[in-house]
Amino acid sequence: MNLGLEGKRALVLGGNKGLGRGVAGALAENGVVVAIAGRDDAALNATASALRVHSPRSFALNADLADPVALAAMLDRVDGAMGGIDILLLNGGGPPPFPAASLNIVQWRTQFETMFLSGVRIAAHFLPGMRERHWGRILVVSSTSVREPIAGLTASNALRAAVAGWAKSLAGEVAADGVTVNLLLAGRLATARTDALDRMDAEARGVDVAVIAAESQADVPVGRYGTADEFGAVAAFLASERASYVTGAAIPVDGGLSHAII
Repeated sequence: MNLGLEGKRALVLGGNKGLGRGVAGALAENGVVVAIAGRDDAALNATASALRVHSPRSFALNADLADPVALAAMLDRVDGAMGGIDILLLNGGGPPPFPAASLNIVQWRTQFETMFLSGVRIAAHFLPGMRERHWGRILVVSSTSVREPIAGLTASNALRAAVAGWAKSLAGEVAADGVTVNLLLAGRLATARTDALDRMDAEARGVDVAVIAAESQADVPVGRYGTADEFGAVAAFLASERASYVTGAAIPVDGGLSHAII
């Protein structure tokens, strides 16, 4: 299937690792010029090199989204190098676990800035160009916790729900301008984040991490963790010309794990 993406321009946040890298790879393979942003120079350089096999003009940016100055500098560089973008993937690392009954104002404000406000700022920066060209795709990497909160992941549960509300509202506002906005709800995928959570559970229970991983995968109807490439394939379709009638959706990529029907 020709996705109609040849020559499009994308900014993929967190594109140097994990799910972001899976999305960046899928877009590059379909002829998209991809700018990836992250904080690990070694991973950024390695990923950018891999992307250039399929998309020679792809490049990497080192940026800390929690730092407004660094964020502004990143946006300026993308504008200078690409003259705007057609596809935006909003994606950031998961926040640390903590109980809902605890209250650490600094921690909450930091996570709100990183998980919510930074994405809103970036989208607002690129939206005028998308609307003027009458073509744009905004994708948000989220979690199935939006529908079914995960115990202990308080900030993730709360703030991803807030992002979902913003994205749904935005989708209705910009649909007539040819811009779609969709969420990808990640389930249990083979990433560093999943590995870290499995290790935490293993330490808490005093068992080998392999036991936790096996139990966790057994809960998934497909019977295994998903891959970043599988996640990227769904994202590439939603970014494509073929998905022009899909907007305001929250699509699980979870191997059937979610129990919710909507």
